[in-house]
Amino acid sequence: MIAAGRIALSVAAAIALAGPAGTAEAAGTATAATTVVARNEDVLKPGPHHRLLDPLAGTWKATKHNYLLGKDGKPLVSRDIKVTVRWLTKTGRRYLQETTEGTLGGRPYHRIGVLGFSNIDRRYEWTTFDNVTPQAMTYRGERVEGRPSVLSIPGEFTDPGVLGPEYVGRTIPMRTVITISSKGRHTFDLYFTPPGQPERLVDKVVYTRRID
Repeated sequence: MIAAGRIALSVAAAIALAGPAGTAEAAGTATAATTVVARNEDVLKPGPHHRLLDPLAGTWKATKHNYLLGKDGKPLVSRDIKVTVRWLTKTGRRYLQETTEGTLGGRPYHRIGVLGFSNIDRRYEWTTFDNVTPQAMTYRGERVEGRPSVLSIPGEFTDPGVLGPEYVGRTIPMRTVITISSKGRHTFDLYFTPPGQPERLVDKVVYTRRID
């Protein structure tokens, strides 16, 4: 907003210095500058793609199906997970913050995630931090056209050994798929693509809205 104010002052000064002879040219400059300011403000404001995320806000009971920790193709299931999701008002309500608490495989599980939409890059962005993975898991989506009903956000990470000792230090493509079924239910599916192998589901979380 400071930059916008400076542009407006510069336009006013240009008109004042131009005088009658330069009025038409100065007016054209003012119109162009006003357009730039309006576009800058539009980029800063949350838009319809942020509004698609509104159903995710609230308090949720989550059931987590983790196939990496499971056996014989069956996932390890955690049913005691509580998730709180809220818009971060100090960011202009452009980002959702997720806080997850529960257990995974009998051990405490904690995760913080930040989800938003970049008006500049026209893409969804998702980053998580937890007490299981020793690094940030960062996802940057493809450019969005229209209003998608399912969000598919790709990324990659350096494997600390979750896929097995042979993958330690290797870059693993990953993808989070967010499906919003209703205001009371949605899912987050996480896929990994190990080198030389097809993409596979490694984690599925089903969120059901809590009524406290």
